[in-house]
Amino acid sequence: MSTTADFVRANTRLAPVPFLPELVLHQADEPIELWERTEAGGAQQPPPFWAFAWAGGQALARHVLDQPDLVAGRDVLDLATGSGLVAVAAAKAGARSVVANDIDPLSLAAAEANAAANDVRVALIEGDLLTDGYAEAGVILAGDVFYSREMASLVLPFLRAAAFRGALVLVGDPGRAYLPTEGLVLRETYEVPVIESLESVPMRRTSVWQVLTH
Repeated sequence: MSTTADFVRANTRLAPVPFLPELVLHQADEPIELWERTEAGGAQQPPPFWAFAWAGGQALARHVLDQPDLVAGRDVLDLATGSGLVAVAAAKAGARSVVANDIDPLSLAAAEANAAANDVRVALIEGDLLTDGYAEAGVILAGDVFYSREMASLVLPFLRAAAFRGALVLVGDPGRAYLPTEGLVLRETYEVPVIESLESVPMRRTSVWQVLTH
């Protein structure tokens, strides 16, 4: 993972997360420039979701850090981890084990670098878990996963199946268009600072929801 790790470090700098000052994260200084450069690489290269602290992930990480009993002593999966921010927060909060999952190798390189920067250990799984599920985790965390109709149609059955088998399933979302309207219980709402060039506003009202089985 050395090449991907080098790319992550070359295109970010380590800085505190505004809403989570106890954590640091490799973040892009010029988000639009990095996004455009990544897009120029062609369709095979996913957008650089790993280079930013998205609102849903910040809210979910804050919720876990403020209520560590949610994850303490439990096995946690951070689905579509992006930067690994939520995974790092879960590890900081005392999870027995944390797995960060994403389809993008750069995301996993960022998650590994961010875990190291925060002095925690996070395991990595590359690939799509949505088809087969992931029964090993007692807690499933997912930040900002309802950003498209296609992603929502894939991730929601995965999350509900996990809840059905008894996992605690929490999502963080700033009111994206494809957030489900049923089968969720509101746990907390936050005002989260975001990158205005990406979100068009400086703050996003962002909620943490628990996913039910139906």
